[in-house]
Amino acid sequence: MDLPHYPYHQSLEQRSGQPQRRPVIIVGAGPVGLTLALDLAKRDVPVVVIDDSDRIGEGSRAVCWAKKTLEVFDRLGVGEAVAREGVRWQRGRVFHGEREAYAFDLLPERHHKMPAMVNLQQDLVEAKLVRAAQLDPRIELRGRHELIGLEQDEGGVTLNVRTPGGLFDMRADWVVGCDGARSPTRTLLGLSFQGQVFEDRFLIADVRLAPDVRPRGLDPAKPERWFWFDPPFHRGQSVLLHAQAEGLWRIDFQLGRDANVEAERDPERIKARVAAMLGSDGFELVWSSIYQFCCRRAERFRVGRVLLAGDAAHQVSPFGARGANSGVQDADNLGWKLAAVLKGEGGDMLLDAYEFERIEAADDNIGHSTRATDFISPKSALSLRLRKAALDLAARTDFAKPLVNSGRLSAPTEHVDSPLSTPDTEAWAGGPAPGCPAPDAPLNEGWLSELFGSEFVLLAFGWPAPAAGVRVVTLPAEGVAATRYGARPGSVHLIRPDAIVAARWHRFDADVLRAALARAQGKPDA
Repeated sequence: MDLPHYPYHQSLEQRSGQPQRRPVIIVGAGPVGLTLALDLAKRDVPVVVIDDSDRIGEGSRAVCWAKKTLEVFDRLGVGEAVAREGVRWQRGRVFHGEREAYAFDLLPERHHKMPAMVNLQQDLVEAKLVRAAQLDPRIELRGRHELIGLEQDEGGVTLNVRTPGGLFDMRADWVVGCDGARSPTRTLLGLSFQGQVFEDRFLIADVRLAPDVRPRGLDPAKPERWFWFDPPFHRGQSVLLHAQAEGLWRIDFQLGRDANVEAERDPERIKARVAAMLGSDGFELVWSSIYQFCCRRAERFRVGRVLLAGDAAHQVSPFGARGANSGVQDADNLGWKLAAVLKGEGGDMLLDAYEFERIEAADDNIGHSTRATDFISPKSALSLRLRKAALDLAARTDFAKPLVNSGRLSAPTEHVDSPLSTPDTEAWAGGPAPGCPAPDAPLNEGWLSELFGSEFVLLAFGWPAPAAGVRVVTLPAEGVAATRYGARPGSVHLIRPDAIVAARWHRFDADVLRAALARAQGKPDA
């Protein structure tokens, strides 16, 4: 595929030497920065995105895109294309040796617009986001703009940028660093990283199989996630297998702590590992990489007028697909809040709430990733024996299956303690509490998830609630949506622009709604 570029060109402010003040400058044109740019543009906020490169990175990198992320992409106009061109899956199988330990289903219920997971290589997803950004006149995408200096005052932020045409300054009301694990933005803010760096190394191999080759008997027409502990073709280690788009397969090999990285990069050595796994040499090695991962985060996600998102703010292991998905959800959480502050529709507290909520999400993801890593790579003989016992028991008993951890797959974090949420004052029989993601459901025409994203929405079950200042969507008091929301006739749910439940009641009260809306907008004293 011919991937789009965003070549360097001299801007008017660079030629004139006079910084032109921008509402928002985003540093980093990866999936997180582009998602945030598209989100802000849809809220009529002009954005400049700068990146030290002028093209999309090579290789699959992030592969698995979770349902919540797909719903975000759908709101930005690329979700259906990602779901259509990627490989949909929801079932996974975990093996101990050659024997299956257990299987799981990520989306056992029906009636969701988006699938549980879609596998599509990061470069292909980025290409869709870049093209969407290039078509939006409210987004300026500048390649080969390297951030080397950052200063802020009460009125805004000054960025010093290096380009092929020389150094110059840019000026913004707000800056968001989405510039990856080695984030210059985070470094310039002087923020430290808290967490662990793991010694184990892993090899990624993207391969294209010959038509008659089937990896370990997996049916390409029914793609699943397969994970092996101690397989006969890679003893003492673990292996992960995923189908990708365009006929590729992604294989992750655990190499261990003492692996010779330079030797493991040898293409012939990689091919030998893949051949042993497939039982065939009928494949082409397309791309490979060796990585050593971390589970850590920045101490702050906001310093004055500068915010962090994605890998610039947090890093986790790839097992569980929590890295890129969490980053996209950072952007989804931040976009509406930043737009509201810029337009005077929300208080500055909204941006503190972004930091609170996404640090909570980062800690949640780090916890899951750390536990998965400890299970995948035991650090002692006792831990190894305990893992073997859990795997053996999981093959025979249900109670042991939750003990097996090959990476708990990405799910949105519940922000039940968010300062933007109004706690329940009544008992509920089910459904999402304030701070939890709002579930999708089918409508007579379309999907509930398609109604979220641009503004606050009040879901009214069984009657048209007479609410002022918020969009009201009337839903049946029975059916899939009512069941998923735990609603009864007269129930109402206030939904934030990022599809998070802000408040819910069994009966409508205009004054109570007004207070909950002000709280969710960061203006509790309004």
